Amino acid sequence: MALDKIGIAKRIAQEVKDGMYVNLGIGIPTLVANYLPAGIDVELQSENGLLGMGPFPFDGDEDADLINAGKQTITTLPGSVFFDSALSFGMIRAQKVDLTILGAMEVSENGDIANWKVPGKMVKGMGGAMDLVASAKNIIVAMQHCDKAGHSKLLSNCDLPLTGVRCVKKIVTDLGVFDVRDGAFHLLEIAPGVTVEEVVAKTAGKLVVSEQVLQMG
Repeated sequence: MALDKIGIAKRIAQEVKDGMYVNLGIGIPTLVANYLPAGIDVELQSENGLLGMGPFPFDGDEDADLINAGKQTITTLPGSVFFDSALSFGMIRAQKVDLTILGAMEVSENGDIANWKVPGKMVKGMGGAMDLVASAKNIIVAMQHCDKAGHSKLLSNCDLPLTGVRCVKKIVTDLGVFDVRDGAFHLLEIAPGVTVEEVVAKTAGKLVVSEQVLQMG
């Protein structure tokens, strides 16, 4: 069976290493905070002005004044600090963020990402996504492999307005894990119960299947 959102977040959490400064985007990426490996020291940054973000609170422990960029209630860790948006984006633009984890509506085989314009809907703007993809040292995308109509979201070229160009390094979908390099999606791992043939059939962009495709663990 394909992974659910929590499964995607758990797999991406394995990519977070000790000492990293990490920005979590809206949607699936926010769940990564709950599944970070034990024994590592990681600073989670929220672009609305927080360094030292913790996991989501338990029911009844929410503080309405503590929210992330997606307006979800969160917790803070000892030593956390609050600041204004200008300082937050100063950190991002100065490349102080080691890893950005974002959602996406489309990713191209060249690593282009489209994640801010929702077809047929009014949106307020792209938020901090363009700054993040332009400045982060590493970008991992968390996304569903196909849209609700069953169309692949891993494409030769993005159809939606771009957020960033040639910036995505890795993708984790409900079907598998992919490196993005050399103008192609390189399949590294598949989700439990998913076959390589299914991934091939549901990927519209150029796909390279590794000699040894692992099962996601």
